[in-house]
Amino acid sequence: MTQRNLLDENSVYETERLIIQPVSVDDREFIFELYNRPKFIQYIGNRGVDSVADAENYIKNRFLPQFEKSGFGNYVVVTKDKGEKIGAVGIFEREGLDVVDIGFSLLEEFEGKGYAYEAAEKVKSIGMDIFGLLRISAITSKDNFSSQSLIKKLGLEFKNYVTLPNDDEELMYFETN
Repeated sequence: MTQRNLLDENSVYETERLIIQPVSVDDREFIFELYNRPKFIQYIGNRGVDSVADAENYIKNRFLPQFEKSGFGNYVVVTKDKGEKIGAVGIFEREGLDVVDIGFSLLEEFEGKGYAYEAAEKVKSIGMDIFGLLRISAITSKDNFSSQSLIKKLGLEFKNYVTLPNDDEELMYFETN
């Protein structure tokens, strides 16, 4: 691991209204709640996080190794004004994709306020400006119109349809130019 990655994997980022911090084991209750919301399961999928212990294991086995390897990964989104955890946003190395993928999810009660765009725009700039990523992709289901709109607002363009390994659903694939 490079010194740069050591510094950045622990970095906390800010926007006008949000704090964007690397996910940690301390976020296990929040990840359990977020990953079991009906919209998360509908649009992102069931990740098998059926208990707080499962959430802790998911963080330890999926998120933390990517931070250690790449210096970036999944971040928890927290409001500055009340310190509430409202969602997650990240850049992920996914099997079946050649280009890292930006993903985001908010608790439903915080949707429609511009938080997802604010957080995703910041994480996109972290990936490109700090980590030197040349391209970022995004995938979404064909019926997730709000996600498609946000992805386009981030400057990604639809390229084609993809199916990830061990999944049957054909997804829309977007990428930066």
